[in-house]
Amino acid sequence: RSQPPYFITTAFGITTAFEGRRYGMTLCEYFNSQFSIMQNLDFLVRILAACFCGACIGFERTKRFKEAGIRTHIIVCCAAALIMIVSKYGFADLTYADGSVFNGTRGADPARIAAQVVSGISFLGAGVIFKNGSTVKGLTTAAGIWATAGIGLALGAGMYFIGIAVTVLVAVFQITMHRFTVGADSFTTNRFRFTAEYTADLKQELEEQLRQWDAHIIRSEISRDSEGRLCCDLSLKMQREITLEDINGFMERCGHIVSAEGETVI
Repeated sequence: RSQPPYFITTAFGITTAFEGRRYGMTLCEYFNSQFSIMQNLDFLVRILAACFCGACIGFERTKRFKEAGIRTHIIVCCAAALIMIVSKYGFADLTYADGSVFNGTRGADPARIAAQVVSGISFLGAGVIFKNGSTVKGLTTAAGIWATAGIGLALGAGMYFIGIAVTVLVAVFQITMHRFTVGADSFTTNRFRFTAEYTADLKQELEEQLRQWDAHIIRSEISRDSEGRLCCDLSLKMQREITLEDINGFMERCGHIVSAEGETVI
């Protein structure tokens, strides 16, 4: 049996020798030699369907202000669909047209290394997830790392079209959902603490301030100090980070505030 095809790059395309026959092949023809345009479009439809289903599940989670919301679910479902496609079709170029394998590949399992990437990259993703009290940050970043590993597998398997398409999809999702807040997982978690002399208007003033900030309370702790003053510790979901101007404005509006501080949770 002849050796596997080898390629000689020229200025005009790629020349390949296959089973003793030499013929010319342009770069575009080479990219289309493994999968047709319709097959690539079919792969893309599967990816988009996975994104839609992931968004549906993430929408329910984000309505409950869970850390893993629409964006995280889309990326994970998209990456899982991509890896499944690579697993099923990514090794089509290891056989001849009649189904026989190339010399040197008989008995080999080309998927064994790729399978380790899927699980091994999870350790790297776990390193960017941080828990601070009742909040968790880094889930979307970890999902993005996992999706990037899937893209690398696709490109390494020669599935250029679907690998580049998923790269564009993930980048668009990330940029769009950072610029236009979609889902609670795109919100910022802020911690707001203040000490105040208790008055009958304090509750109403605090509720009005939270409406102005468009903030949602996800954790609250209320106590009194030794002097009888009210101490509030709130974890807030907001579309932006809390600023010094926000804190000063709250203290000016509520004259009985003794001290206040805010921080963005990592």
